[in-house]
Amino acid sequence: MTQEYGCRVSGIDLTDEYVQVAGALSRRTGLADRVSYRQGSALALPFAAGTFDGAYMLHVGMNIADKAKLFSEVRRVLRPAALFGIYDVVREGAGEIRFPVPWAGSPEMSFVETAAVYRTLLAAAGFEVMKERSRRQFAIEFFRQLRARIAASGSPTLGLQIVMGSTALEKVANMVSLLESGVISPTELIARAR
Repeated sequence: MTQEYGCRVSGIDLTDEYVQVAGALSRRTGLADRVSYRQGSALALPFAAGTFDGAYMLHVGMNIADKAKLFSEVRRVLRPAALFGIYDVVREGAGEIRFPVPWAGSPEMSFVETAAVYRTLLAAAGFEVMKERSRRQFAIEFFRQLRARIAASGSPTLGLQIVMGSTALEKVANMVSLLESGVISPTELIARAR
């Protein structure tokens, strides 16, 4: 994004180690002058009101119970008419979530909601939802192809296990089962700040 469009990107994460690794990667790729990271909470963003022309959230909401506060904080730091892109796992159908999953080892850390709840809370925070798209079939196909590559070539040395730890295979298997049974779906939402 920064190379193609010349924009500046600021990112946050609750975990300092992730912030340090992200900073190292931006330096390694020659983007340190355009990309910066801070440790911080999405419920108290460390930026002034009206700072940004756009924002995105990638696999964040599943770990945050107070989505109303989350969306109001994002709206606070955006300028009017700014776009807010979300890619989160949402509940799509009935059924129990079996743990561990990639975003949580237990129910105490998992706050999966429906896309309808996201739409309602986004509207209350000052957003207009412009687009919504379920990516469930895309995710099912992605994991089907991943399994085929692993069966043919073995597990990659650099893979999800680095981030997810020793339970990576169980987490992914549980998630794929939930995708295939229609309980969850990765979903894209595009909203505009009013």
